[in-house]
Amino acid sequence: MALLSAPVLQANGVPLVVDLDGSLLHTDTLVESLFDVARRQPLQLLRLPAWLAGGRAHLKRQLALRASVDVSVLPLADDLVAHLRALKHAGRHLVLATGADAQIAQTVADELGLFDTVLASDGRLNLSGCAKRDRLVAEFGERGFDYVGNSRRDLPVWAAARRALLVRPSRQLAAAAAGVAEVERHFGDGRPGWRDYLGATRPQHWLKNLLLLVPLLAVHQLYDLPKLLVALLGFVSFSLAASGVYLLNDLFDLPADRRHPHKKARALASGRIPLLHGLLLVPALWLAATLLALALSPSFVGVLASYVALMLAYTMRLKTYPIVDTLVLAVGYSLRIYAGALAVAVAVSPWLLVCSTALFFGLALLKRYAELVTLRPGLGPLGRVRGYAVGDAVLIAGLGTAADGIAVVLLALYPVVAAPEAPHLTVWLLSALLLVWIGHMWLMAHRGRIRDDLVAFALRDPISRIFGVAVATLLLVLR
Repeated sequence: MALLSAPVLQANGVPLVVDLDGSLLHTDTLVESLFDVARRQPLQLLRLPAWLAGGRAHLKRQLALRASVDVSVLPLADDLVAHLRALKHAGRHLVLATGADAQIAQTVADELGLFDTVLASDGRLNLSGCAKRDRLVAEFGERGFDYVGNSRRDLPVWAAARRALLVRPSRQLAAAAAGVAEVERHFGDGRPGWRDYLGATRPQHWLKNLLLLVPLLAVHQLYDLPKLLVALLGFVSFSLAASGVYLLNDLFDLPADRRHPHKKARALASGRIPLLHGLLLVPALWLAATLLALALSPSFVGVLASYVALMLAYTMRLKTYPIVDTLVLAVGYSLRIYAGALAVAVAVSPWLLVCSTALFFGLALLKRYAELVTLRPGLGPLGRVRGYAVGDAVLIAGLGTAADGIAVVLLALYPVVAAPEAPHLTVWLLSALLLVWIGHMWLMAHRGRIRDDLVAFALRDPISRIFGVAVATLLLVLR
């Protein structure tokens, strides 16, 4: 247990008031409630304008009544919680005062068992900013409390408090707080940096969008510089659109990710990035993707929009249906190839699209199989992951390996049946390499070595790196 300094021990008669959103929790319970309602009752979102017309407190109450936020997995400010536990043990009066709805605030307080008093929005009064200051002054008097906060909305409260405690403040906020109150201490390691935001967009997954170059490879025009530049523009457009989808998917998957042994470290799930920032990034990325797509062709914009719509359907509903979820992902990969063909105005063989769909259907099943194998010890024989039971693993492996095997056969037959002009030797060598790599990946999944996304694993895996170099060499030398 942390040792308490003499000034802190002397302050035990002064209540310590703690803010909830962004302070005690590294998240915003309003946004959490919004996405929980969107997951389970999406049509209720049509009522948001009417609820907001009744005021922010009314909006929070309506969302709280319909949401079922699992507060046990919400990301806590661990250093602050440890400090509060020490103060509680020393007999300090602790107050939770928040703009969040009282229903959610009380649930969090019950979960932690730290607070003697809970003050929160009640459906009529939004207890934030000046309203919170007035309520605390009425309860404890001017300078009769210390206050823990994290944003500029807390400045009026700090101005009325005896001492200020700050959670992950920016330099500007720290200076502003010091100008209105005596600052006792800071918690946390500062605001998120650009690396956190970049990581949340999953740039390592942009490699998937290199599939837009496949049509140029198929017609042996990869070295046509003007067409290559056009294809790369399409690559950037798809990467931005896909990053928006990843962010939205992470927002919808917050509860599941926080229960996952590895995904709980993601920027949004862990609270390193505010949920509102992630939400605002989604339309910004899609707008940038659309502007780039408009520079290519209307048909490319149509395919990009179809991809985003399909992924939205996946995020909102389809990912809960076993087998359907993996087929949707496979179609998303084939759409990338089709979009690349439209960008550079070349024809793409339906045979190639069928081959890619089979290949990525198998790889999507591989990802599900890897999750089942990795989580099986913690879930037990009756556990479930995304609609799949742990006992389904053998069936998933059989279906996935069969799909990948069919894909390799289709690729080997491509120059024989669909494209006689294609270099037979190159395609057959590529098929052999692909078969070996797929077998290696299934073996790694079976051994429980693939603990995260396939792309992330492949980037670290020496065998996968050798495969990538071999494929690149093959395409350069035997083109």
